[in-house]
Amino acid sequence: MNLFGNAVQWRSIAKEALERTAIVTRFLCLLHVTNTYICTPTLVYGPSMLPTLNLTGDVLLAERVSHRLGKVGPGDVVLVRSPVDPRKTLTKRVVAMGGDKVTFVVDPRNSDRVRTITVPRGHVWIQGDNIYASSDSRHFGAVPYGLVEGKILCRVWPLDGFGLLNH
Repeated sequence: MNLFGNAVQWRSIAKEALERTAIVTRFLCLLHVTNTYICTPTLVYGPSMLPTLNLTGDVLLAERVSHRLGKVGPGDVVLVRSPVDPRKTLTKRVVAMGGDKVTFVVDPRNSDRVRTITVPRGHVWIQGDNIYASSDSRHFGAVPYGLVEGKILCRVWPLDGFGLLNH
């Protein structure tokens, strides 16, 4: 009889463990779907987006729906998979879309020489707000629209900068 009592007790413990594992698994699936397809926090640091973003780092909230619907346009700050190093994600401002003409200073530190190009269809022209310290489309050309991963909604940290980003 004692053996039967232990089996019932172990069955109850196993059932409880499976139920809790299922709850944790559902939560992690929801977290994955939310982070991949809806919105994601991202840490951004470096000089390329000064003065819009801080040099020491900002935590931004990026939504991942607009770019899938074609709702990204000039002035938007976006997350872009780096065309040079696919392990990195860049945060830059969209300056022009496919079919637009863009005029830019080729090397702002050393000359005033400008160049005008037409952005190919299906591409975006991205630049950092700090043209003196940004590796962007001026260096690697227009970026395929498929590399855009999200559009920045707002800054969530530091708290004194909390809110929407200005265009």
